[in-house]
Amino acid sequence: MAESPPFSETFDDPRITAQFCRRLPGMAGDLVLLGVVHDHPASIARVQHVLERVEPKTLALELPPAALPLYRVYARNGDADGSTPPRFGGEMSAAIRAAPDADHVGIDAPNWSFLRELLTRLVADRVSPGTARRVISSLGGATREALACRVAATMTHATSMTVAPDDPIEYDCDVDDSPERQAAHERSHVAGVQALLGSVDTDGSALAYRDETRERCMVGRLEEIRSEPGDVVAVAGVDHLERLVTGLSERSDE
Repeated sequence: MAESPPFSETFDDPRITAQFCRRLPGMAGDLVLLGVVHDHPASIARVQHVLERVEPKTLALELPPAALPLYRVYARNGDADGSTPPRFGGEMSAAIRAAPDADHVGIDAPNWSFLRELLTRLVADRVSPGTARRVISSLGGATREALACRVAATMTHATSMTVAPDDPIEYDCDVDDSPERQAAHERSHVAGVQALLGSVDTDGSALAYRDETRERCMVGRLEEIRSEPGDVVAVAGVDHLERLVTGLSERSDE
């Protein structure tokens, strides 16, 4: 019997390719991982189109749990028929709008599992005091950002205003461009960012410690979620995609 084509190839859409979309079968259900570029029209369309076909029990988002209420508010704002993406929140609020009946879960730091894992690593690896201070400082910034989202959600609920902690990112393409134009622009953007990051040595740095720990915790949380019955769709930055796939595959092989 011939093997089934990769999940991404079942879509006739240049924005949905193996670079940005993976499906990991599981005993309790499938896990679909969607890599995204924040606020990019191609990423928003990818999330919407995949969720039109997949009706997940759980929608896992690369957001701190404290930020979820704000993105739910963003998802509710906009046109009534849902044909236009939400004004704020990019692909994350678009995903919530496209899967309103799913359980919405924030899998990103800061959270308690991340704090425990980070402190355990810092102690076990005996990192220098300078690196430890930079890691803790970056954590403080992430915590303030998550709390700002919580406050913005509260204010948006209580007033007629929509409060946005950050303005949407603008690209040299938009939702009215063709799928081919959007896909080409997104691939070019990702290639440029990866080339820039590849030229910087971050091994052992505060940034590397923080991001590696974030990814370990996201893998652990996704493993917990997919152990329950039902399909899961996870939306995360495309730079995390390969490491999430590798981490989840290694856990499945244990």
